Amino acid sequence: MYDLLKLLWGTILLRPYVFAFLAVYLVAGSRHIGWKRTLVYIPLGYGLAWVSEFSSIHWGFPYGDYFYIQSTAHRELWVFGVPFMDSLSYVFLSYCSYSLAVFLMSPATLSSGNLITFETPRIRRSWQTLILGAFLFVLLDIVIDPVALQGSRWFLGLIYGYRHEGFYFGIPLSNFGGWLFVGAVLTTALQALELAPFLDSKLELPAGRSSWMRLLGPALYFSVLLFNIAVTFYIGEMLLGLVDLLLLSVLLVPTVWFTLHKNSNISAEAAYTCLSRH
Repeated sequence: MYDLLKLLWGTILLRPYVFAFLAVYLVAGSRHIGWKRTLVYIPLGYGLAWVSEFSSIHWGFPYGDYFYIQSTAHRELWVFGVPFMDSLSYVFLSYCSYSLAVFLMSPATLSSGNLITFETPRIRRSWQTLILGAFLFVLLDIVIDPVALQGSRWFLGLIYGYRHEGFYFGIPLSNFGGWLFVGAVLTTALQALELAPFLDSKLELPAGRSSWMRLLGPALYFSVLLFNIAVTFYIGEMLLGLVDLLLLSVLLVPTVWFTLHKNSNISAEAAYTCLSRH
């Protein structure tokens, strides 16, 4: 037990950025989907992610043929050949992708300095949200994986590699296919939690919710992107960094445009009705 606690503490000290992102997830999730679901999703999301990684390093599915290098096994917690922090990261990565997808799918507007989102259970559980959430999840990996592969050049460390070099800065196409599949599974899990009978009896939002806290999930998404892009430039991968910035721009432009478009389609009466209830 002492050795386990030592490794867990070592994981926190070695990977503070992971736990900082996890802390933001706890706050964002509690305000969005409730404390119970936020807490339950940690072991659920972790378990699903760990199974996907364990399966890949042994059988090549779903990410392809890759392997972990246990160079930090004496400093941080590993679970049967998979870094604990790696599977844990899937929890906040999948949630912030789902949160951004739900926000983009929901009508929203600004009124009297208040952000009002008209989010409904139907939107949260829709197949459109599922597809968009999985797609956003893959976009995160397109930025994260190439710089993580260069972990020996920054504080991540060299912890994994591919047996066959891929076309995208060393990453094979199978990896992105795996992230799309796992992203869909994790988004489905988040959608299913809403219906879990042992959690809050209902997660019914009113016709509108007035709170800037709703942006914490989307903000977490872009924070993860910017963190990895900053590391990319820090290690001198200029071409990769420029490609990442291009991807970020491609994501930001339609996000801003779509949000402004939604704003113009909500009546002042609906916004006033929402504000009068909060």
